Amino acid sequence: MKAIILEDEKLSADYLITLLHRINPGIEIVGVYDSVSAGLEVFQQSIEADVLFADIHLADGLSFDIFSKIHIEIPVIFTTAFDDYAIKAFKLNSIDYLLKPIGITDLKSALEKLERIQVTQSKIQEVSVNYIQQTKNFKNRFLVKIGDAIIPIKTEEIIHFLSEDGMVFLVTKQGKRHPIDYNLDQLEQLIDPAHFFRINRKVIVEINSIQKVVSFFNSRLKIKSDILDEEACIVSRDRVPSFKNWLDGN
Repeated sequence: MKAIILEDEKLSADYLITLLHRINPGIEIVGVYDSVSAGLEVFQQSIEADVLFADIHLADGLSFDIFSKIHIEIPVIFTTAFDDYAIKAFKLNSIDYLLKPIGITDLKSALEKLERIQVTQSKIQEVSVNYIQQTKNFKNRFLVKIGDAIIPIKTEEIIHFLSEDGMVFLVTKQGKRHPIDYNLDQLEQLIDPAHFFRINRKVIVEINSIQKVVSFFNSRLKIKSDILDEEACIVSRDRVPSFKNWLDGN
């Protein structure tokens, strides 16, 4: 976990860091800033962190001045000696409002609340991604030119896509190759990932066309194909784990 601290009193900042490391020695303090101007400068640089601990009274004003000028998405835990600003604090991206002197129990509770929120958001994001993938209308046919005719070929008739000599071809179950006006990166967004997988920089294969997979040199895999040449049949080493999950239906 990465944390930023807005605090104009060094002793208070050091005390907060000590408590944080008692609770979680792995917490990384990205920076400690003592003023509104310093806070504005650092957040304009799109600094990354998981939580912001913000005192309200800083050396040159209120930390609220930062939030009024810059949209900050980092969850905030306010730390202050005054309880007058609690309502205003919770209107912002606030997780908790801790009164000084901060107790380790209250700080731990605030961090646990943050973790629960992050886990929930992560699950929501995962569900959203899965929903989009399940409801997305993937391309189910491609138009190819054969002589003077334009013919639609259904994706279930395709065994792989091949990039070769600056062109991309779809290859049918009958072994016929047809040039198409897409590159492999574009195709990965258009076709159903449950049925197609890009095994290397040159080839996207259809799952039912894979007859056999064998181990290959240097931690790679090789699929059996009567149409592809040996190099095109090799699953790149960095794609092997994802390829195995894909074959397994995960």
